[in-house]
Amino acid sequence: MSERQMQIGEVAERTGLSLRTIRHYEDVGLVIPSARSKGGFRLYTEADVQRLMVIRRMKPLDFSLDEMRDLLEITDRIGETETPPAGEERERLRERLDSYRKVAEARCETLRARLEMAEEFAATLRRRLDSRA
Repeated sequence: MSERQMQIGEVAERTGLSLRTIRHYEDVGLVIPSARSKGGFRLYTEADVQRLMVIRRMKPLDFSLDEMRDLLEITDRIGETETPPAGEERERLRERLDSYRKVAEARCETLRARLEMAEEFAATLRRRLDSRA
């Protein structure tokens, strides 16, 4: 049984990404449609959708396209089933993956601190409005 394929509109709806953004990620090589229909439409699989979700989650953390590409290559290689990495290569890939995890966690912490400051500012404005009512 073959895997269900989706056109770009459904993928955009499922990922929350625009058609333009998905096409851009294709142009820069981050995601490649699994196939094309007889009419030339891009066709994506669930794996393609999951790949786009990884990219989408990296974007707010300010990862560059090169970093996204590198991380995707790492996860692709680690996830290979036909010729999985072994020994030193596997360890090296896991170390690189762990470095991305650490960067992501640090950037999340920075975002949390910025959000806290923004919420404090909004609360200050509310208090000023309430005190003048």
